[in-house]
Amino acid sequence: MNQPCNSMEPRVMDDDMLKLAVGDQGPQEEAGQLAKQEGILFKDVLSLQLDFRNILRIDNLWQFENLRKLQLDNNIIEKIEGLENLAHLVWLDLSFNNIETIEGLDTLVNLEDLSLFNNRISKIDSLDALVKLQVLSLGNNRIDNMMNIIYLRRFKCLRTLSLSRNPISEAEDYKMFICAYLPDLMYLDYRRIDDHTASVSLSVSQPCETDSSSPQKKLAEAKHQYSIDELKHQENLMQAQLEDEQAQREELEKHKTAFVEHLNGSFLFDSMYAEDSEGNNLSYLPGVGELLETYKDKFVIICVNIFEYGLKQQEKRKTELDTFSECVREAIQENQEQGKRKIAKFEEKHLSSLSAIREELELPNIEKMILECSADISELFDALMTLEMQLVEQLEETINMFERNIVDMVGLFIENVQSLMAQCRDLENHHHEKLLEISISTLEKIVEGDLDEDLPNDLRALFVDKDTIVNAVGASHDIHLLKIDNREDELVTRINSWCTRLIDRIHKDEIMRNRKRVKEINQYIDHMQSELDNLECGDILD
Repeated sequence: MNQPCNSMEPRVMDDDMLKLAVGDQGPQEEAGQLAKQEGILFKDVLSLQLDFRNILRIDNLWQFENLRKLQLDNNIIEKIEGLENLAHLVWLDLSFNNIETIEGLDTLVNLEDLSLFNNRISKIDSLDALVKLQVLSLGNNRIDNMMNIIYLRRFKCLRTLSLSRNPISEAEDYKMFICAYLPDLMYLDYRRIDDHTASVSLSVSQPCETDSSSPQKKLAEAKHQYSIDELKHQENLMQAQLEDEQAQREELEKHKTAFVEHLNGSFLFDSMYAEDSEGNNLSYLPGVGELLETYKDKFVIICVNIFEYGLKQQEKRKTELDTFSECVREAIQENQEQGKRKIAKFEEKHLSSLSAIREELELPNIEKMILECSADISELFDALMTLEMQLVEQLEETINMFERNIVDMVGLFIENVQSLMAQCRDLENHHHEKLLEISISTLEKIVEGDLDEDLPNDLRALFVDKDTIVNAVGASHDIHLLKIDNREDELVTRINSWCTRLIDRIHKDEIMRNRKRVKEINQYIDHMQSELDNLECGDILD
């Protein structure tokens, strides 16, 4: 079942591989050569074949936003990822890879055909977004629990299912069971479900009280009916659980988008103390337990403040981005309408001019009219390019303003978070000082024999001398500060990275839009000029 070893080195999906694949799969004649020379836009590609390339990781597909069919079979892929921007994908083949978990498909809302044949999958889940799924191939995997069939009942469009060569396919009455539980299925393991099997399966799931069949058949049907009822009960429980898990995932994703996940409680505090070794558990010292609870309460309050502030700032960033996107959309739409009006006015005059040229008999007059038409074409080109340059300047100003605003918002967010994190460090430093005082006081009592409380042996072993206990308390303190620093660094790094990627993407999108528009203008002008040239060389000579 595992992907066979290959002498080739694992490869990544970089631009060179994608350009080569797109070029190889395009037309090879004159049109194909011309396309290669001019460059093929990834966003115009509808089908992409990347099989047998020893790909380890799916990456760099964000530009293929209109892709319909993607073939990634017979590679060494271990994780489904990098497909977020392929919302138009209809057909996806990931068979013969090393995938263990179904994931990363949440945005593929138009997917109809999914093949995960010959992987290492043991559970069917995380397909909720695939509401249009019709064909699902999961043969030759590690699925061994019939409860997976419950999950598939939600896919109302599913007509073809393959589970052959899974442990589940060896179960008794495997075919009858699936047909009874998925009554709309037409093909199972790539064989059409015959009418007899479908009829028997239906009677099993909906038995008739007046049935006069044999006792053996009734017993078998009762057995099946019990299984169906039990599974339906389990389905309800599982559905409730899945809904809870989905709600939790959505909530966590929202928190991650705000970069403050796991700060709405004691997660950070608990992780700090999880690093302490058992022998350094100083909470057993007299008075430390109460001190620790007070410290924890104050620490958690600061974390919750960071969390709530992060969510509010995320909403502000989202509003800013939505406003920017709407401004860009309106500017482009207005520019396009102006361009359409100029083209419509030109074409009305141009068609009239062409008709007049065809009817004119005097050659000097014809030549003059052709020159006028050519001048009109040049004038239209200048007008369209002027409109585009105006739009470029307008969008550049809008983008720069948005960039300043979003950078300022991110900067303010980081500044305030760092200020709150500094309060966490101050609390830790204050707690460390108090803990050190209690530890040294405890050491003095042990030396003088005045300690009434019993201490665990591991903890008592630290109280050999002052240096030992100071080092132990200091080591614990360093771990706590490191946890706080790491969480702060993670938050700052992630939001800065998000901001950089967002701005880069906006600039790249505008460059691509401008290039596409200029290309469209040139193609249209070339077509108009070619039409005029053909008229001059053809009709006039005739």
